[in-house]
Amino acid sequence: MTQRLCQILELLTDTNRMEVSLLAEKLGVSQVTVRKDLDGLERRGIVVREHGFAVLRSTDDINGRIAWHYETKKQIAVKAAEWIHDGDTIMIESGSCCALLADTLTEARKDLTIITNSAFIADYIRRKSGFQVILLGGIYQQDSQVLVGPMVRQCVENFCVDLLFIGTDGYSLRSGFTNQDQMRAQAVRDMAAQAEQVVVLTESGKFQKHGIVPLNITDQIRLVITDRKAQPGIVEELEQQHIQVVMV
Repeated sequence: MTQRLCQILELLTDTNRMEVSLLAEKLGVSQVTVRKDLDGLERRGIVVREHGFAVLRSTDDINGRIAWHYETKKQIAVKAAEWIHDGDTIMIESGSCCALLADTLTEARKDLTIITNSAFIADYIRRKSGFQVILLGGIYQQDSQVLVGPMVRQCVENFCVDLLFIGTDGYSLRSGFTNQDQMRAQAVRDMAAQAEQVVVLTESGKFQKHGIVPLNITDQIRLVITDRKAQPGIVEELEQQHIQVVMV
């Protein structure tokens, strides 16, 4: 994604809705150029065009979540890719940072096998790589485009990988990393049981939120990749639990 597209997303992240003329003014380009950029973002499902306006998709939609603080999430994804080598088999759970990791890998790595419960990720990269993608079965959650339920456990028990990459909806000192959805949280646990190490990808803002369902996999988490706005107290807490924290 070009720097200008990233700037558009950052502006929309702050306001959610902005006039095309104001976007052009802030970016120092013509309205024609902005409209072309917005057309591309709309085709990717990230923004919605209204008469004279651009609107960021709802964060209930994963395309909308990708757009929020896109540049930060992309930097996290690029850093995470450093732990993956050509020919590896990895697991990736659902989430916006995870989707951008999969997208980054299509440009940075070859001959990967990706095991995922995210139908969104499988579709997101299907035209960009020759990766083998194994989609775990389960109950389909339409908004997040993720598969959950007992079938996830039955499917994932057929695999054993070194690394599982996950997102999170929140964190608390008492409960650790959390999720908002009980079935998604269980899917994470089931996938983590088949991985040697778990890597959490999250922007620092999630440390100020508190999901309602603890993931309960702190002992399996070995690495957290986040941004430099992460609070020192939380970083220290994680490191005391022998979790490496990398900030981009």
